Amino acid sequence: MATIDVPEQVSVLADAEALRKACKGWGTDEKAIISVLGHRNAVQRKQIRLAYEDLYQEDLIKRLESELSGDFEKAVYRWILDPADRDAVLANVAIKKLSPDHHVIVEISCTRSPEELLAVRRAYQARYKHSLEEDVAAHTKGDTRKLLVALVSAFRYDGEEINTRVANSEAKILHEAVKDKEFNHEEIIRILSTRSKMQLMATFNRYRDDHGTTITKNLEGDSGDEFLKTLRTTIRCLNDPKKFCAIRSGGLEPMRMHLPE
Repeated sequence: MATIDVPEQVSVLADAEALRKACKGWGTDEKAIISVLGHRNAVQRKQIRLAYEDLYQEDLIKRLESELSGDFEKAVYRWILDPADRDAVLANVAIKKLSPDHHVIVEISCTRSPEELLAVRRAYQARYKHSLEEDVAAHTKGDTRKLLVALVSAFRYDGEEINTRVANSEAKILHEAVKDKEFNHEEIIRILSTRSKMQLMATFNRYRDDHGTTITKNLEGDSGDEFLKTLRTTIRCLNDPKKFCAIRSGGLEPMRMHLPE
């Protein structure tokens, strides 16, 4: 991997002016944005944001939101935001799309620790003056809404202890619901949104051992069923978040290692 050079001394005012210029006119100058944000460390990027706001009485993040899209937009958020604030912005962008990206909400809800998710919810409320739960509910519907609101509201036990009896019992509950194709069963949503990740891993392992296949295999079905796709993503994220993020194209985690700190 190429080394990114970060100068020790920078003019944050000049950087703020360069970013303003890059965002004006008919097209956004992405190369200019990269030349600034891609070659500054976390402290410098925060200072640039403050300088930009002082100069133009405008939030740099909101300006970039209006100018950028796609993977480059996500990369810029990773450059200039603290982790919780970055996740809050990515969640808002995903929610507000004409076709909301449910998988981003699932990834944030299921791959972050309870304390990290709580920090995201606080950052979201501070930035948008709405709760994350409120906006998820407003921009989704039906069974998908029930699942996503439950996931973003969760504060799970984060320890190592598991209850084998509960794992056995809830593996049976999941199997009965899946067998009857009651994928939207309230017990499925309860289990996925309240149990610790270690407890869920034990439950999914029991399901596999008892029935000779994984629960996600049994959930394969209509590729156009948005709720079913979201449910599978949820289970994969909860069962092995590192593996999920490693194989998912465009996942949220892998790019963290490429940023200058």
